[in-house]
Amino acid sequence: MNLTENAIKVLKKRYLAKDENGNLLEDPEGMFRRVARTVASADKEYVSEEELKSIEQEFYDMMVNLDFLPNSPTLMNAGRPLGQLSACFVLPIEDTMEGIFETIKNAALIHKSGGGTGFSFSRLRPKGASVNSTGGVASGPVSFMKVFNAATEAVKQGGTRRGANMGILRVDHPDIVEFITCKKNNADITNFNISVGITEEFMNAVENNEYYNLVEPHTGKIVGKQNAREIFDLIVDMAWNNGEPGIIFLDRLNKDNVTPELGEIESTNPCGEQPLLPYEACNLGSINLSNMLKYVDGKPEVDFAKLRTTVWKAVHFLDNVIDVNKYPLPEIDKMTRGTRKIGLGVMGWADMLCKLNIPYNSQSSIDLAEKIMHFIQDESRKASMELAEKKGVFPYYDKSIYKNLGIRVRNATTTTIAPTGTLSIIAGVSSGIEPLFAISYIRNVMDNDELVEVNPVFKQVAKEEGFYSDELMRRIAKKGSIRGFDEIPEWIQDVFVTAHDISPDWHVRMQAAFQKYTDNAVSKTVNLRNEATRKDVADAFWLAYKTNCKGITIYRDGSRDLQVLNIGKVKGKEESVSKAREEGPAKPKEQIKPVSGIAPRPRSEIATGFTEKVKIGCGNLYITVNYDDYGICEVFTNTGRAGGCPSQSEATARLVSIALRSGVDYKYIVEQLKGIRCPSTIRQKGLKVLSCPDAIGRLIEKVAKLQNGQKIMATEAHITDEQRFQRPTANTYYKFEDASEEEEVDFRIAELENDTEENDTENADTAVCPECGRKVEHEGGCVVCRNCGYSKCG
Repeated sequence: MNLTENAIKVLKKRYLAKDENGNLLEDPEGMFRRVARTVASADKEYVSEEELKSIEQEFYDMMVNLDFLPNSPTLMNAGRPLGQLSACFVLPIEDTMEGIFETIKNAALIHKSGGGTGFSFSRLRPKGASVNSTGGVASGPVSFMKVFNAATEAVKQGGTRRGANMGILRVDHPDIVEFITCKKNNADITNFNISVGITEEFMNAVENNEYYNLVEPHTGKIVGKQNAREIFDLIVDMAWNNGEPGIIFLDRLNKDNVTPELGEIESTNPCGEQPLLPYEACNLGSINLSNMLKYVDGKPEVDFAKLRTTVWKAVHFLDNVIDVNKYPLPEIDKMTRGTRKIGLGVMGWADMLCKLNIPYNSQSSIDLAEKIMHFIQDESRKASMELAEKKGVFPYYDKSIYKNLGIRVRNATTTTIAPTGTLSIIAGVSSGIEPLFAISYIRNVMDNDELVEVNPVFKQVAKEEGFYSDELMRRIAKKGSIRGFDEIPEWIQDVFVTAHDISPDWHVRMQAAFQKYTDNAVSKTVNLRNEATRKDVADAFWLAYKTNCKGITIYRDGSRDLQVLNIGKVKGKEESVSKAREEGPAKPKEQIKPVSGIAPRPRSEIATGFTEKVKIGCGNLYITVNYDDYGICEVFTNTGRAGGCPSQSEATARLVSIALRSGVDYKYIVEQLKGIRCPSTIRQKGLKVLSCPDAIGRLIEKVAKLQNGQKIMATEAHITDEQRFQRPTANTYYKFEDASEEEEVDFRIAELENDTEENDTENADTAVCPECGRKVEHEGGCVVCRNCGYSKCG
C-alpha cells in the first residue's frame, strides 16, 4: 500500500484491531480485508460463493488502492463485536422531562458505539414558560444543551472517538438570542456544533428590514417579535467572533425531503451535511478524486470511466453496509433500513485541481465541480436503480416522491459531501472539497526535531520545475502560502492556492457548485483570514442563501483561544518563557465560576509554581502546585525511589487539577484534603503529615496565600523588599513571613511547559489539538489535526 507515515500512525492509533493489552492484531491490509469480507457478506443470499469472493475482492481493491474509503466507524467496527458502522444519527427531543432524558440515554448509546448525533431543540418550551405538571417554569433549550454536553463528555466512543453533536434551534424560537450567544465563550458547550435553523420567511424579513414572529413551540402562539436584521447581525457577530453558530436553511432541507410522509426534517448530523428524519442514520463514504485521473499524451484529464466504475462499486458497498450494520437502537434499525439512505461523496478535490493545473478560485474549477458531481449523482442513482431490480426498493418507497415519479431506487438518497478529516489523512489527500490548508507545514517528530511536511503534488511540481529546496519549503511553512516567492513561477502560485489565499465568495461558490448535484447537503468551512470583517461574514451568508446552499459554516483564522496559527513556528515557547521572566507573575484574574456540564478550562502553556519535598511514612513525596493568570490551576505528584502510593496520589492530583480549572474555590479542596489520615505518618520539622492528600492540601493552601499577596521571605537566599514579589529564581527558597516554626517549609520555583498527556482536558473547541497540542485545521464543518490524526467529527 502507498501509505504515508502519518497515515500509518493514524491507522495504528485509531483503526487497527488490538488485543486487550493494546497489541496490534492486524495491519492496514488486514483491516481492509476484514471490512471487505464483512460488507460483502450482505450479498450471500443473492450470489454464488464464487461471486461473493469476487465482490469481496472488488471492495478490498477499491479501499486498498485508496480509491474509496467508507466512514470511520465502518473501518473501525466492521467484522468486530461492536459492529456499529454508521457515522451520523438524528434523535428527536420531546418536550417532556422523560423524553429529554430518554434522548440523552439514547445519545450516550450512539456515542459509545462510535456515532455522532444531531438534535433539534426547537420543540422545547422557552425559558420561563409554565410547566403544568409541576407548577414550575421551564429552564429552556440552552440549559438542556448543557446537560447533553455533559453526558457526551462522559462517554468516550469505544476508546477511539469522542462524541460530537449538532444542536439546532429554529430562528423563530423565543430563546433564539440566548442560543445564538451560548458559545460566545469557547469553553462553553464544547461537544456541540450549533446552527440556527433559518426559514425563508426570516431571510425575506432580513432583506426588507422587517420584524418577524417568535412562536412558543408547545402552544403555537405568537409570543413576541424580533427585528430580523438585528438577529441576523447577531448571528454574524457571533460567527465572526469564533465561528459559532453556523446556519441551516430548514425550508430547503424539507424541499428536498424525499419521504415527506414520514415527517419533517428538523436537524442534521454534527457537520451539517446529512439532513435526517428522527431516528435515521446514514453511512457515508468518499471517492478519492485525486486518483480519478488518466494521462493522455502526457497531459492529465479526468478518467470518467474509472470514476463511473468506482461510483457503482461504492454504492453497492454502502448499500450493503445497511444490511450488516448493528444499530444501537431498534427505532434506528427500523428507520434506517426503511429509507436506506447512503451518502457518497468525494475527497482529494484540491489535489485533483492542482494536478490539472486549475486554480481553485476560478470559473474553470466551478464548472468542473458541477460536471463531476453531476456525473457522480447520475451514476449513483443508476447504480441504486440496478440494485433495486436485484434486491428491491427501500421499504418506505410508497411514502416517497419516487412512487409518483415512477423511479424505482434502492436508496432514498445517494450523495452527500462529508468532511473527510481522518479519512483524507489515511488517503494522503486534501480533505473533502476544501482547498489546500497549507503547502507545507512543520511537524514535530521528536522533542527537539522538526520535520517539514510538503504537499506531495506541489513537491513533485517543484522538483520538475527545478526550484525545490528544503530551505524554501521551510520558508513556505513559516508563511503558510507560496504567494510572493519570486523563485516560484507565477502560474504555480495561481494553481497552488491555500484556504486563506481564496476570497470568501470563491469558498461559497465552490460549495454551491457541489450542492447543485448533491441529494443531501455539503459540509464545508468558509475559511476567512484573521482581518476579515463582519461584513465579509454577512456577505458569505447572503451568497450561500442566494446560491441555494443548504447551510454554511465560517471560521475566521485566529478567532478561537489558544490557536497556534501556524504554520510557521511550532516551538515558540522560548519567547514566552523569556517574556514571563521579564514581566514576573501576573496578578490572578477572577476565578472562573463552575457551571454544570462545562468542561474544565484548558491550562495555560506556561505555568508557575512551587515544588515541596515531603517525607511520608512510606518514602518521599514531591508535590508541585502550579498557578497561572487565573489562580492555582494544577497539582502534580511524584514519589521517590522508596515507593509510596503513586497511583493514589496521582489520582488525587488529577481530580484536584480538574476541580481547580473548573472554578472550585481552593478553600473547599483544602478543607476536604487536610486531616485525611493514613496508617503511615511521620513528623518533619515538628509538623505531622497525616497522609499524601493531607500534604497536598497543605501545599495548596500555602501557595494560595502567596497568590493572595501574603508576604514571603527568603530562608536560604537574601532578597530586597523590591525583589520580594518578583519572579523567584530556581535557587531561591521561601517561607511565609508569619509562618510558625512548625509550618516552615521550603519552596522551589517550577516552570513547566504545556503537557497534553498529564492534566490537560480535551477541548475540541480550541484551535489547538487536544491530543498533541499542534495546530488544527477548520474544514468541512469539522476540526482535524494533520499531525496526529485527531478529528473532532471522525
